[in-house]
Amino acid sequence: MTMPPPQQPPGPYGSPQPPNPYGGQYHAPQPSPHPHQQPYPGQQPYPGQVYPPQPYPGQGAWGQPPSGPPRRNRTGMVIGIVVGSLVAFGAVSAVVAGVAGGGGFPEAKYRLTVPKTVLDGKYTLVQDLSDTEGKQALAGSRDARIRDPKPIVAQYSSDSPDPGSALVISGMYGRFKDPAGARKKMLAGAEDAEGASLAVPARDITPAGSDITVSCEVLTMKKGSVKSTLPMCAWADENTGASVAIFTPEIARQQPGAVDLAKIAEITLKLRAESRQPIG
Repeated sequence: MTMPPPQQPPGPYGSPQPPNPYGGQYHAPQPSPHPHQQPYPGQQPYPGQVYPPQPYPGQGAWGQPPSGPPRRNRTGMVIGIVVGSLVAFGAVSAVVAGVAGGGGFPEAKYRLTVPKTVLDGKYTLVQDLSDTEGKQALAGSRDARIRDPKPIVAQYSSDSPDPGSALVISGMYGRFKDPAGARKKMLAGAEDAEGASLAVPARDITPAGSDITVSCEVLTMKKGSVKSTLPMCAWADENTGASVAIFTPEIARQQPGAVDLAKIAEITLKLRAESRQPIG
């Protein structure tokens, strides 16, 4: 006598549980811990899937704008803006060299270095970009008319006194003419960088006790709907030239006109003294 197949017990939803085609025990769908967001009918969450979806790091809640661009993105913008000044510096050098012809260049006596720490150890080197962004910035202007140009691009960071502070220096050393023109052109190149706009026009500043003049201005960086204030200064002499941008959370929140550019100029000259070294 043939026995009928055993009856499957009813499932939790009143119907028999179908066999699992992949083997193993079948597990009925469980109610989602978040009833406001259920999977589609018959769909199982992917392994590791979380309901509701979580925002990416630095992103605001879903449906809400982020409170501000991630610090990494803002530092990346600072680097891009300051490297733009190096592009302009290279263009100035090429034009001046072409006008000057084959002679008239000063002797190479100084070079720029990338110290491990700057400003009396308050800022620590994060990355030396001289061989990447630096060389790329000068790629279009390097020719026989420029005398021994070598780029310097470096990012520094500090958590004291304002956590999240960053400093970026971008320039080069070699043999250059018309330092004043190069200094102003560097800042103009920064103004043209993506995401930057001029808020306070450049002016020349000679800090007390110094015979070196720097040019300083204030830019604003825009990321989405968020604007940040960014001061910059630049120096140039016959052998070295660079622009310096200082980003701190405190300065970023200031109105552009409230930035103490005289203080930024003093910081720039101190950085010049620490990075500019005699050749040989």
